[in-house]
Parts: sequence; structure tokens; C-alpha cells
Amino acid sequence: MSLLGNLVSQVARSALDPQDAQRNPVNQQSAPRRTGGLGDILGSVLTGGSHQPRDYNPQQYERQQDNGFGLDDIIGGLGGLMGGNQRGGMSSGAGGLGDILGSVLGGGQRRSGFGGKGMLVAALMPMVLSWVQRNGGLGGALSKITGMGYESQAKSWMSNNQQNDNLDPNEVSRLFDENEIQQVAAHTGANDSEVRQGLAELLPEVMNQLTPNGNLDHESEANQEIDQIISQLSSRLGSLK
Repeated sequence: MSLLGNLVSQVARSALDPQDAQRNPVNQQSAPRRTGGLGDILGSVLTGGSHQPRDYNPQQYERQQDNGFGLDDIIGGLGGLMGGNQRGGMSSGAGGLGDILGSVLGGGQRRSGFGGKGMLVAALMPMVLSWVQRNGGLGGALSKITGMGYESQAKSWMSNNQQNDNLDPNEVSRLFDENEIQQVAAHTGANDSEVRQGLAELLPEVMNQLTPNGNLDHESEANQEIDQIISQLSSRLGSLK
């Protein structure tokens, strides 16, 4: 089982969509705000731009990879994006997720400054996963977030009955390095506000997906999957900060 497989596949699908930049453009001047559930930026990527119902429950977001556009489809699509056949070098298991993200972002680097919200979220994914890894894995990261005063938010991310209580984008700098934020903005063409908004939404959803039972039962599996993704990203894109 891959905890993050469906989330990564949905993000990659949006990033590869040639219409994403028109449907979900970045660099829109808007004030960052605290959101619930998938939020504005992540919601536009994972729901195809449709609005969430009022009773949306983030824990009901499908985790199965077989959603009509799975990892194999993305790997095949990467062949066209990268100008070659990518199927031979990547697996569709948890360990192949880093290759998928690396190939999507590698293609995006050649199109720097052009892309929609799918590319923005794809660029934020390794930043979020690296942050979790640096802070001791799933349990350590949740402990740090709780210790910073976000206990109620962390509980909502793990809950099977609550919407994600997302972070305040204006407080994202307490967790993430400003240089990283600037680098993602330059890479994707998004502005600082959108990067902060994306981080404020993506971190809670990643934690949500890593705690399917509302607890740390899958902590070992989650940490192993994160390590695999970052390792493959590092080999594909160079040293991951």
C-alpha cells in the first residue's frame, strides 16, 4: 500500500495537463487566507477546479491509486513531456513516486516560469516531505507542530471526522525557509502569497494521507515512503535541500 500514491498521482496529472495553466493560473494577486479541507490551491488541483461541498471530509478523499489515471498513466505521459519513453526506468510502487515527481519537475525546469497550480503543488510536495523528514519523520513533525501551538490543527489533520484546519499562510515562515519559498516562486512563476497558501494547505493534506486511521499506526511505513521519494528526487534533481 502506498499512503501518498494517489495524492502524488493527482498532483502529477494536474502538472502534466497542458490546460492547467489556463484553467488554474498562478500569479493571481489575492490575499492569503486560512482555509479548511483541501483549500483553494490544493482543491483546484485535486478536484479539477470544482468547488468542495460544505460537508467535504478530507479523510474521505480516495487513497486508491486506481482512479482512472494511475501512476502507470503518468509514467507514460512523462514520455511525451520529456521527449522519450520513461516507462523503462520507473516503477509504479511507492518507491517510484520520487521518480514521477522528479520527472515532472525536471520537465518544468525547462519551462521555468510557466505552469499552473498543478506545477506549483508538485514543486511544493518535495519541500513538505523534506520538512517532515528533517523533523524526525511523521511523529516528530507532528510533535513539533503541536509544540509550536498548532495542536488543534494537527488533531484535525489526523481526524477521520473533521475537515483539515489548515495553517495560516502568514505563519508558514515559522516552519519553512524563506529561501525555499522564493525558489519555488521563481521556478513556478507563482507569487509568494500563492506559495505560502499552497504550503498552508499541502502540509495538512500530506499529514492527513499519512494517518489513514487517525493515528500513528502507519508511522514506519510513512517514514519509509517519504525517505524513498526524497532519495529518488535527490538522485533525479540533484541535492534536495
